Amino acid sequence: MTIEEGNKKPWESYYGPNMGYVQEQYELYSQDPGAVTPAYRELFEQWGAPPMSGRDAHTASYSGNAQKASGSVDIQLLQKAVTAGKLVMNIRTYGHLAADIDPLGISEDSDTSLLEPKHFELNEEDLKALPASLIWEGADGQTVTGLDAIQRLRQIYTGPIAYEFSHVHEVHEREWLNRRAESRTSPAPLNPEERKALLERLVEVEQFEDFLHKTFVGQKRFSIEGNDVLVPMLDEAVRIMAHAGSSHILMGMAHRGRLNVLAHVLGKPYSKIFSEFHHSPNKDLVPSEGSTGINYGWTGDVKYHLGANRYVKDGETVQARLTLANNPSHLEYVNPVVQGFARAAQDDRRDPGYPKQDVTKAATILMHGDAAFPGEGIVAETLNFKALPGYQNGGTIHIIVNNRLGFTTDSSDSRSTYYASDLAKGYEIPIVHVNADNPDACIAAIRMAAEYRNRFKKDFLIDLIGYRRYGHNETDDPETTQPTVYDKVKAHPTVSHLYQDHLKEESVIDDASINSIREAVTNRLKEAYEQMKNNEVHEYYQRQISEPEAVSIIPTAVPLENLRAINADLLKWPENFNVYPKLQRILQRRSTSLNEGEKVDWSLAETLAFATILADGKPIRISGQDAERATFAHRNLVLHDSENGAKFCPLHHLPQARASFAIYNSPLSEESVVGFEYGYNVYSPDTLVIWEAQFGDFANCAQVIFDQFVSAGRAKWSQKSSLVMLLPHANEGQGPEHTSARLERFLQLCAEDNMTVANLTSASQYFHLLRRQASLTETEDARPLVMMSPKSLIRNPRVASPATEFSEGKFEPVLEQAGLGTKPDRVERIILCSGKIAIDLEDAFEKDKADWSWLHIIRVEQLYPFPAEEIKRVLARFSKLKELVWVQEENKNMGAWTYMEPRLREIAPAGTAVKYEGRPEHASPSSGYQLVHGMEQQQIITAALKQTTKNNIPLGR
Repeated sequence: MTIEEGNKKPWESYYGPNMGYVQEQYELYSQDPGAVTPAYRELFEQWGAPPMSGRDAHTASYSGNAQKASGSVDIQLLQKAVTAGKLVMNIRTYGHLAADIDPLGISEDSDTSLLEPKHFELNEEDLKALPASLIWEGADGQTVTGLDAIQRLRQIYTGPIAYEFSHVHEVHEREWLNRRAESRTSPAPLNPEERKALLERLVEVEQFEDFLHKTFVGQKRFSIEGNDVLVPMLDEAVRIMAHAGSSHILMGMAHRGRLNVLAHVLGKPYSKIFSEFHHSPNKDLVPSEGSTGINYGWTGDVKYHLGANRYVKDGETVQARLTLANNPSHLEYVNPVVQGFARAAQDDRRDPGYPKQDVTKAATILMHGDAAFPGEGIVAETLNFKALPGYQNGGTIHIIVNNRLGFTTDSSDSRSTYYASDLAKGYEIPIVHVNADNPDACIAAIRMAAEYRNRFKKDFLIDLIGYRRYGHNETDDPETTQPTVYDKVKAHPTVSHLYQDHLKEESVIDDASINSIREAVTNRLKEAYEQMKNNEVHEYYQRQISEPEAVSIIPTAVPLENLRAINADLLKWPENFNVYPKLQRILQRRSTSLNEGEKVDWSLAETLAFATILADGKPIRISGQDAERATFAHRNLVLHDSENGAKFCPLHHLPQARASFAIYNSPLSEESVVGFEYGYNVYSPDTLVIWEAQFGDFANCAQVIFDQFVSAGRAKWSQKSSLVMLLPHANEGQGPEHTSARLERFLQLCAEDNMTVANLTSASQYFHLLRRQASLTETEDARPLVMMSPKSLIRNPRVASPATEFSEGKFEPVLEQAGLGTKPDRVERIILCSGKIAIDLEDAFEKDKADWSWLHIIRVEQLYPFPAEEIKRVLARFSKLKELVWVQEENKNMGAWTYMEPRLREIAPAGTAVKYEGRPEHASPSSGYQLVHGMEQQQIITAALKQTTKNNIPLGR
């Protein structure tokens, strides 16, 4: 469009619907000039508003008629206008109750009386007497009277797309959403070529499933059929997001439809998918999980849990990396992992301070189950991330792939809400319900979702309502539990046939073109199958499974002059910053900790570790419910001005730092936060990512993440992680709930060197272990670290370490107790222990001046991988050894004993007894009474230090 020259205004070239469109563009321009094209912006800047249309004239006429000769207002007419406005509001708010969003027609009828004019005592004549623009601010040139407006609005809000926006409290957002819903041109409708391409995609989706069904009879695939349009919706979302600048598009979904998404959105070759079915080793089992061992990893996973990566290009200007996350059968638990992926892709960690986030760099799409979305609490916990500084990612597009069933459970038995999507209302997420049998409407919905996300940087939810053509899996007969529904399903045509008939009616395509599309798709599938059969030895089987290698030993000591310089800089803050006086005195005491004769406590060791890691150029991210201060008030890495509450983090201003340091207090959720941090670490393997539990026992709230991702991700998916988990652990009389981090459970998960489990007894050990963990990121040796971190030991002087242990030492998997074992030929008992009990033992024998020559103590600092060689080297020095005693403060059925016993028996010298000393078996981790705890603890110490043989006592003369 060009602007006409001279004094002649351009408006006379527009009339009817075209004038209505220009007026619509002017309304957008008046609210946001950037919302219209440069040509329209120039037009309105030069010529101002377009002239009144017919509806404006009607409005003017109404205004005149409403005024009586005497100047009084026609109250009755005005009342009808107000009432009609309420009707408009009701249509917007409750129109979804009458919408055409049920492909099978199995929903119960809703009460839609609130949408009827008669509910407000209005009739057609009343509405005709009102101008459209008076009751509907979005009325265009084709909508003149109030009746036109009501009919048009009913058409919009009760069609194949149903809108729920009234819970969105931001007025400008809600108005934008309503305008988009009510616009004839935005989102732009599909042109004929786009509709033909959409049909071809639907044919590909359907025939892929049909080919699998007929070729691999009886094997499960969790078919997408009934929600086929999900695939072209994802295509469209990817296209829009990539063009908006997202170079990373992260997706998460459960197993239903996953193979189709892998094939068509992620571009996984048909031949690879066919091979996975063809080589499935246990296809006859029920459930037939199939495919173990065919994918990269030590043990593998089933084909419909696997993820994929793909790079997509559009010409030379747009490129994006697509990632579909690996996911276990714990459906929604992938949600926080994907959110962590996105935040990692958005954060620039190259400079000191907090990472610089650019939310345009990555976009997330999460697909949910209709039973799982309201049913699994991880969903709500992940939705809560949407506005939190440490976790938000600029908006996620959520799609509930709604097949109206949870396995065999009807919706009425699986949720208490009207819609599966209602949970999202509490987070003010706009919701669109759309009929999966109407592809045009589905594409319009995804375009609106993507536009909203890109504009407002917030979440959007689409409830894609379809059905499930087969049972929960293809070996299951759904008619046993849903007979009437499946009578309808069997008679219901597929969406590709519905859409092709629709396009034929509109003369967009003919039978010859349809047959050509279907034939071409069939041929591609057959060719891929023949290719797979001609290459029977699949590439995956050619991979040799080898034993994992032990973690490399990397120097972690830091020169003393470097440590002293860093320590001095950590105690500097702005001149006008008022540190809380009590805390300032504590911090200032650190100034001499690295001097000769002084010691470094646990908290300073951690801070020095962080500082030196940053100085090495390694970014750090740490989160937890109280991570900034720490539960035990020992960290204090974010200082608060005691007068105005301003914040200051010394590590952000450290001159030596060459990478970002992110520290966040997390929401009160373990499973979603651990999942997020795991995802962040996997997607950003260069970052040392740390999660700290408030108390170690709260980690059991994240057990699914530990079981399915942290411990097994490497084996199942070849997915490496170096995530650090700090779990405060020790029996200190605080009651059952703040005692145990359930060390035994983590040790049960250990195999194939999949992670490191440690329980330390010195500050320098912590320093070196953190630095070792940081050095292993981005390497084949990267693996998670589970730390039984201390509570009272944080301030125990016996845990503090001299400066030389930081500048000259390294991490030691085992430590020998100083002052014992100096006369090897007299040692009869060796105690092995870990963590706090070792400090209790040291305190006890140092206070007792008895002859301890018969005793030695080994502290097992690294429990897994088990340091067998290190322990054997110590044992070899003691030829008169009679007892190996494992001492722990946890109950016998908890802690490390059941893990340690077989390993100690294996390495014990011949004739040496292996014994246990500690609490007996109990159901609860500890007593709830301090007095009982103290008595039990003393009994353990006394028994451990009591000599049972006297053979080596010299008789003298």
